[in-house]
Amino acid sequence: MTRPVQEFDIAIIGGRLVGTSLASLLAASQPDLRIALIDKHSLKDESERRYVPSFDARSTALAYGSMEIFHELGVWEQLREHATPIRQVHVSDRGHLAGSIIDAAEQDIEAVGYVIENAWLGKVLSAHIQQQKNVTCISPARVASISPQQQGALVQVVAAEQTFDVSCKLAVVADGGDSPLRRALGIDTDTTNYHQSAIIANVAFSQPHELIAYERFTAQGPLALLPLGESGASQQAALVWTLPEAEAKRHLRMDDKQFLSALQQCFGYRSGRFERVSQRYAYPLQLVTAREQIRSHTVLMGNAAHFLHPVAGQGFNLALRDCVCLAGVLLHGRQQGATLGELDQLQEYLKRQQNDQFMTIYFSDRLVRLFSSASLPLVALRHLGFVSLAALPAAKDLFAAQTMGTAGASLRWLNL
Repeated sequence: MTRPVQEFDIAIIGGRLVGTSLASLLAASQPDLRIALIDKHSLKDESERRYVPSFDARSTALAYGSMEIFHELGVWEQLREHATPIRQVHVSDRGHLAGSIIDAAEQDIEAVGYVIENAWLGKVLSAHIQQQKNVTCISPARVASISPQQQGALVQVVAAEQTFDVSCKLAVVADGGDSPLRRALGIDTDTTNYHQSAIIANVAFSQPHELIAYERFTAQGPLALLPLGESGASQQAALVWTLPEAEAKRHLRMDDKQFLSALQQCFGYRSGRFERVSQRYAYPLQLVTAREQIRSHTVLMGNAAHFLHPVAGQGFNLALRDCVCLAGVLLHGRQQGATLGELDQLQEYLKRQQNDQFMTIYFSDRLVRLFSSASLPLVALRHLGFVSLAALPAAKDLFAAQTMGTAGASLRWLNL
């Protein structure tokens, strides 16, 4: 029996932060496109769910460049209602006085970046995408397979116990780091196992954070504190603490008092005394990159294409710049009469984003390797690096540009 077929120009598989961002960029820049956004969770439920700030909530760090993208999309004013600006980033090496400060005032911007609860970010993006007339949200739904076609792809969708096909000129796979569709397509990955885990939690302390983020490097791995609470008077932060796998397991077994004591010893008293910690989670850390990001009429995006160590908070910000570049290349190609999703077009996208991807992945990977070692030569090298950042404005500006996400794709592509 022949399955019913729905016709679209682009099918985006994965309606989380990357999928909804790409759909929004495509809808804004090319309103004549017919876009399907497919996700296993109900996007409508997410957009209508009442937002309640929570001490236990997970957050995302948005670089300054990402804020500019959301501003051009027209969603930033709503996002900033529950965003905590980062005025300064203090970067330091435990046991050494030399460090570096990335200051928004020195860069002549409002903030280096912003911290937003995932629940609020997802709610705003899901609500925004459902307002776009040329986007059809198919959720909750499961994608069973993707089959290449001569001029596109055929996506088999299972929704509400019904099975149908979505025919499209371009299929975008954005279903996460452990992408089932990437495996189904036979796309291999290169994996670097850091033999570390990141402990993720929120913490409260005795002094206001004053909108300062901290990146502290130790012999066991980096520790980051990102300000929360929407105001400099708040006394909460999101914690990302990287430890060897065995140490991370040991820290998870500690009670709250023992954990806060260990954190205090590692971080110091820059924020006063740590007083409270939320439920803790640990995630094994790997760098995973797809050996193929593009095929004819198919492209991998977000964590399905490159899954980064969270040390510098670069993963989502890089994916967002990828989205801007892809939308721009598709727009330019259509203006030149190219067939949507053809291989030459996608190769142009990858060529344009190759340097940004390489630099961001290399930046994150080198930070992990350099700043997770007790080896004396490496300690001396990173100490010299901090001294250089303090003494050489050009080096510091480059480091700041990478951190702020301003070195990648430009919105001029989209004419928004």
